[in-house]
Amino acid sequence: DVVFSDPAFGKLEGEAAGNMWRMLLERSKGQLEISFHSVVADDEKGEVDWEARYPFSMTGRNVHNIIHARFVFRDGLIAEHHDNFDFWRWSRQALGNTGLLLGWSPMVKNKVRAQAHKGLKAFTEKKESN
Repeated sequence: DVVFSDPAFGKLEGEAAGNMWRMLLERSKGQLEISFHSVVADDEKGEVDWEARYPFSMTGRNVHNIIHARFVFRDGLIAEHHDNFDFWRWSRQALGNTGLLLGWSPMVKNKVRAQAHKGLKAFTEKKESN
């Protein structure tokens, strides 16, 4: 019953959240670099600033995403994970000129989200058929 949210995928629940991470790790082909700092947590909640460096799978462009994450813990597990990042900054890196000119717009954000969900659906269907 985990809940995940971020500007690119929106809200994902349950198996969809887990599959999103599986898909992103698989697509990264070992080129994903993660660092983190400013970790604050107790038994119920936590926050962390983390950074991801990776080539964006759709364009091959290098991305350095700076993220602030908030967590809610239940029974020692992550029940909620909410990532927040500057979508326009991300889109300029991932999409190039399109992101530079239109990455701030709801139109581009909605298109990226639709593509993300399409990719996640295809990944999930492939995983289920194996």
